Formats: sequence, structure tokens, C-alpha cells
Amino acid sequence: MAVKEKDTEQKIKDAARTIFQEKGFAGARTRDIAEKAGINLALLNYYFRSKQKLYDIIMTETMQTFFGGVIKILNDEQTSIEEKIEAFVTHYIDLLSGNANIPHFILSNVREDPEGYLEKIGALQKAKHSFFFQQFIQASMEGKIPPINPIHFILNLIGLVVFPFLAKPMIAASTGISDQQYADMLEERKRLIPLWVNEMLKVK
Repeated sequence: MAVKEKDTEQKIKDAARTIFQEKGFAGARTRDIAEKAGINLALLNYYFRSKQKLYDIIMTETMQTFFGGVIKILNDEQTSIEEKIEAFVTHYIDLLSGNANIPHFILSNVREDPEGYLEKIGALQKAKHSFFFQQFIQASMEGKIPPINPIHFILNLIGLVVFPFLAKPMIAASTGISDQQYADMLEERKRLIPLWVNEMLKVK
């Protein structure tokens, strides 16, 4: 593919990502995506043929972004469980601080076929067979941490990181906290969440 064609395709995907994340599949119009990309509708259809195909690409790429980086963290054989927790928290807070729409977009639009999208990127299998899961199970067997399913642990960790981004409009409206104060609070959670989680792992 020529450079100009790649640039055009990327412009369309960037515009579609913004529109889909703001309006979802049903609310997004291909005409709006074309206008945001600065092209005509016929050119958009030439590259992607349908809104559904474009949406599937954007959703898959978004989920790859959301899950991809953390798989590397979970598979690092040189780091401890505690170090993985710190890296996990920092990775997700930095990622979502740059695009807080990601979790809402995924949760709002993937309901019809969550397994299908996860299967496309292999997220569940990669997580289940990660080095972290082996570490966690081994530490549990040795009595170093409580005998809990590592999936429970990952769900709790994701909740602590992701929920503040999902709940920001409600929390900001009810507390009057400014955007900068909220950003500072999220930054502080990089330090606090690992402390809370490590204390949770001490409960027998």
C-alpha cells in the first residue's frame, strides 16, 4: 500500500475511533466519520466498505491497546508479583489518562459479542497462561498469599484502576473536584493501589 493510501486509511481510523468512542456504533454516522477525516463518503466506503467493518477494526484495535501492554507485564519472568502489580497499575493509569473513553467504549459496545472480540486478540488465553498466574498459584500453594483464584485478584486490580475513570463524571459532579485535582488523585493512586493490594494479599 502506498504511503498516501496508508495516511488516508489512518486518518479514517483516527476519526472513526473518536466518533465511535463518543457515540457508539448506533449513534455514529459514516458521514460524520468522513467529515472528521477530511474526505468524502465514497472514499471512506472504498477503504472500509461498511460501518460494521470499520467498527470491528476499531473495537479490535482498542481492545488490543487495552489488554496488549499488560500481557507483557504479566509474562515478565524477572519481576515479582509485587513488581507486576506496580507496573500493571502504572501502565493502566497512564494509558487511560491519555484516553479515558477506552473502558466506557469497550463496556458499552462489546456486550453483544465479548467472547468474540477477546478471542480475536487472545487476551483471555494469554492471561490464563501467563507467568503471573503461575507465580500467583505457586505463592498460594506455599502459603505466602491467600488461596484465591488469580482471576478474582485480577478483577479486583482492574476495578481499582478502571472504575475511577468510568465514574469521573459522577464523582466530579458530586464533589466539585476540578479536572486537575482529579488528575492529581489518579496519579496518587499509582502509589496507593499497590499498597492496598499488597495488604489485601496478607489476609489469610
